[in-house]
Amino acid sequence: MIDTGQEATHLVVDRSACAGHGLCYSASPGLLDSDDQGNPVILRDPLTPDDIGAADAAVIVCPERALTVEP
Repeated sequence: MIDTGQEATHLVVDRSACAGHGLCYSASPGLLDSDDQGNPVILRDPLTPDDIGAADAAVIVCPERALTVEP
């Protein structure tokens, strides 16, 4: 792998804060899915540049603030 000098970006779920509303995977269905208890499952990690908009949308709609985008 070639080092581009850029850190990978990740979508992180705080499982202790998540209440399973499902708004995140409804807002970003190509990036998130749900497990059998309704908790979000991240489909791609690290995020690609094309994923950033979908990740930001998921973060914005989460009423529990259980999602963050981090380097």
